Amino acid sequence: MPGGGGVLAVVDDAAVAGTASGYSSEITFTVVMSCLMAASGGLIFGYDISITGGLTQMQSFLEAFFPEILEKMNNAQQDAYCIFDSQVLTTFVSSLYLSGVFACLVAGHVTRRVGRRNSMLIGASFFFVGAVLNCAAVNIYMLVIGRILLGFAVGFTNQSAPVYLAEIAPARWRGAFTSIFHLFLNVGMFVADLVNYRANTIARWGWRLSLGVGIIPAAIILVGAVFIPDSPNSLVLRGMVDEARHSLRRIRGRSADVDAELKDIMHAAEEDSRHKTGAFRRILQREYRPHLVMAIAIPLFFELTGMIVVTLFAPLLFYTIGFTSQKAILGSIITDVVSLAAIMVAALSVDRCGRRYLFILGGGVLLVCLVAMTWIFGAELGTNGGKAMPRPYAVAVVALVCVFVAGFGVSWGPLKWIIPSEIFPLEVRSAGQSMSESISLTLTFVQTQSFLAMLCSFKFGSFAYNAAWVVVMTAFIIFFLPETKGVPIEAMGAVWARHWYWKRFVKPVPATEPDKQADGPLET
Repeated sequence: MPGGGGVLAVVDDAAVAGTASGYSSEITFTVVMSCLMAASGGLIFGYDISITGGLTQMQSFLEAFFPEILEKMNNAQQDAYCIFDSQVLTTFVSSLYLSGVFACLVAGHVTRRVGRRNSMLIGASFFFVGAVLNCAAVNIYMLVIGRILLGFAVGFTNQSAPVYLAEIAPARWRGAFTSIFHLFLNVGMFVADLVNYRANTIARWGWRLSLGVGIIPAAIILVGAVFIPDSPNSLVLRGMVDEARHSLRRIRGRSADVDAELKDIMHAAEEDSRHKTGAFRRILQREYRPHLVMAIAIPLFFELTGMIVVTLFAPLLFYTIGFTSQKAILGSIITDVVSLAAIMVAALSVDRCGRRYLFILGGGVLLVCLVAMTWIFGAELGTNGGKAMPRPYAVAVVALVCVFVAGFGVSWGPLKWIIPSEIFPLEVRSAGQSMSESISLTLTFVQTQSFLAMLCSFKFGSFAYNAAWVVVMTAFIIFFLPETKGVPIEAMGAVWARHWYWKRFVKPVPATEPDKQADGPLET
């Protein structure tokens, strides 16, 4: 395990943080612009996530591709829970995530060989082609093929961008910089809902506007990514030490002493060179057990919060409880604004309050909201979907969704990207991020493919199902996730070596190596 200097000890609930000596905590123009460009991959991902929620109840889109759903929407006797229960419709939505799974697994190997920046360029190229194909679609096959290409784009950018952000950000502010990816993801969702709100008023070709706007940010990212430096960690891993030194100086500032940070990166790369097995097989070894568990647990619990289905199908959810198509999209826009505000709060607090505190706080908020939604849907909409929900209760559902989104936005939303991007040693970092993101996309595919059918079958019980999982995941965080705020990314080994449970698996940190600090005294 790469050791390095800085440590964070976790004893029961106490967390102690420090950062390695000699590391610059200066926020330079280059690091800001590089982070913004890398995080822009989240912008298109968020746009592609949210655009489908509005499209799937947009009249012009349904007339062109799903006229049978339009008939059910106009049928007064139709079970409200089952209006949008269509496997073809969910295939259009979920095909992006299925192709993203395969792309993630491929991207892990590609990123290791060509670097984080070039992997993001590949993803941006897929985004551009997929968006053009979707905008020009004349049948459902073109739509699905376009979504598959977008899925490949998601696989490459989601695998490389969060790791890139974690590697170039100053250790002291790594949580804030990495959370920019999730912030941009939600900006993309907000823009998508605004576009849908306008496109929903345009007969016949409004849906083309919704799908076509995605071409613009894809083109910007494709050009902009050419001008940002690759991460020094990725360059050292490929044997390009001089280039890594130059990259560090661009990122940390010309006057910064980068020797200490470069030395730790080279030490981590040397650890990688000692291993003959592939990274995916290596992460299965006992010494990487905590990393493997987190690579599986974090994306698994993220999906089981219920946020993905709330995000994807918010307009459909609001339509189900009695709002018109246009008001349903407006409700989704309101939740987007709440989400953006919550993520900004998270970005400001994650490096002060710590990761664990935000996880636990968010878990409590999610649980209360899901239980309340279960009660309202069960009591007011009924089990057969035949009752009309009274307007005060419908408004209460919108309010609960907003609170739910806020709780998610300060916890699982940004932390799902922060934790996997920072915990893996360099020798398994690409493989670990690929595994984490492929699991996440697999579960998103399963949920998008099954949620509408699940809502139709289990009714309000769908929300109770997610509430039970929130209890489980919050307990997991309390007992098994150590605090990582302020720890340099190549010095994370000490975190696991001092954890009450994971220390039995990882290699101990050498006792002769003193704890080192850069940004002030150790915090408690």
